[in-house]
Amino acid sequence: MRWLSWDRNLKVRLVGETLFNMLFWMYFPFLTIYFSEALGKATAGMMMTGPSLISIVGSMLGGYFTDRFGRRPMMLLGSFIQVVMFVVFALSISHWIDYVAFITISLGKSLYRPASSAMVADLVSDTNRRSVFATFVTANNLGAVFGPVIGAVLFFNYRSELLWSCTFVTLLYSIAIFFMIRETMPEPMEKKVQSYNALTVLKEQWMNYVVIFRDKAFFLYILAGVFITISIMQLDLYLAVYVKEYVPSQVLLTWKDWSFMLSSEEVFGWMIGLNGLMFVLCVILVTKLFERWSDRNTLILSAMLSGVGMFLVGFTSNVWLLFVFTVVLTLGEIIHGPVVQNFVSKYAPKNARGQYMGAADLQFAIGRFIAPLTVILSVSLSPLVVFGFILLCAICSALLYIQLFRIL
Repeated sequence: MRWLSWDRNLKVRLVGETLFNMLFWMYFPFLTIYFSEALGKATAGMMMTGPSLISIVGSMLGGYFTDRFGRRPMMLLGSFIQVVMFVVFALSISHWIDYVAFITISLGKSLYRPASSAMVADLVSDTNRRSVFATFVTANNLGAVFGPVIGAVLFFNYRSELLWSCTFVTLLYSIAIFFMIRETMPEPMEKKVQSYNALTVLKEQWMNYVVIFRDKAFFLYILAGVFITISIMQLDLYLAVYVKEYVPSQVLLTWKDWSFMLSSEEVFGWMIGLNGLMFVLCVILVTKLFERWSDRNTLILSAMLSGVGMFLVGFTSNVWLLFVFTVVLTLGEIIHGPVVQNFVSKYAPKNARGQYMGAADLQFAIGRFIAPLTVILSVSLSPLVVFGFILLCAICSALLYIQLFRIL
């Protein structure tokens, strides 16, 4: 499906989300280092679970309200929350205020995401969804090419200017949503006149999610997603700590009397940059290569590549080998993204897409909640044991995907 033939909603979102993510990747990968240096690794590991708890609540509420009030209002709410919190983050003089701003930004993102995914499902046919989701993954990771490399300098030296830039870009995108994006929610078969209060919302939401999670296949899908998310998230969590502590400054390139050195932080920035570059260059190509593969086989392969690639990192501190293993684990992540989004689009009933998207997002929220455990474990365990735990999570994910498709 060619980009020029897309609905205007999708074009506006593609541009806006690309710009925002370009700045997002300049600060997010360095937050674990930032908090661990200021407050200690154990405290930082516990703190990094907070955004995931917030995301669980946000995803469930976002999915529920997306199906009640529409996609556009929830996207506006989520984006404006992020604008306000970036202002707070930029003006903060305390690590704890930084942390509150960070977790509230996570709330805004989790309110936005189910509505965003549901809008794609509303506007795109079944046959084209994988390629559209792949295009969004490519665009959203465009910033991951240069963001971490630039952020390795900007975040620690010009943090305030960076956060004000995030504020400005997110505000512009929020204005674009308000003026340029239309509602796409399908008309309900029966229109109910209902007054909403907190008790009614909680009761109805609870009942709806009970129905969703009684679906054994969908429950296994979420559980498998939790385990692979734990593995994938280590790129921004334990990997940052490992590279800083165990990878020394070293020469990347040398020619005659000239050499190009990288510090530990810069090695990590380049690894994240390589991850992003592969997303930009390879997502659409890889999606096309695997389009004839079943969802089952692609999800199993993605879990194993992610886990094995991360496990191999623990055997080396050589920068070039680290780049090779980054390629392996990134391939797993690339294969996983479009397929996992397309699965929910096909599986969810039309009148409950928002809630299914919100429920599906729980795999990422719960996975991100558990993922910082590796940073806490690293205080008392060797890197190889920690990477072994990450590999075990990936294997569990692959086994659960096998069981899921047996049921289907």
